Amino acid sequence: MSNAVTNAEKCTVSEGNHSATQYLTPSVNIYENKDGYQIEAEMPGVRKEDLEVTLDGNELLIVGHRQPHVTNGEVVYRESQDAGFRRSFELDPAIDTTKIVAKIEQGFLTVKLPKAEVVKPRRIAVND
Repeated sequence: MSNAVTNAEKCTVSEGNHSATQYLTPSVNIYENKDGYQIEAEMPGVRKEDLEVTLDGNELLIVGHRQPHVTNGEVVYRESQDAGFRRSFELDPAIDTTKIVAKIEQGFLTVKLPKAEVVKPRRIAVND
C-alpha cells in the first residue's frame, strides 16, 4: 500500500451512551498514477443517499448504511450480513484535499485523491 494512503480501519464504533454499532470493512483497491490516487471500495446495497464520505484533518472516513434485507421466507443458510460499511484512511499531506471527488455506482464507490501540484513530477527545461 502506498505511503500516501494508509489504512486505519475500525469495525465496532461506540458513541457516548449509545450502544456499539457493528460495521463490515469493505474490500478496497488503491491505485496510484502521476496525477494522484484512487480508492475503489465494494459497498453492495449502499445508495448515494446512504453514503457518508468525510474528511477530518488528514483522516478520510467512508461510512455506508444499508437497508435491512427483507425476505418472505425462513433463512436456511446465510453468508451476508445487514451491517453497514465503515473504513478510514490516513492521507498524506501530498494529497490536495480540496479536490477530492467521490461517486458510487452499483455498490462500487470510487474516491479520487489528486496529488498537490507541488509534488507532481514535472519536466525542467534545460537552457543553453
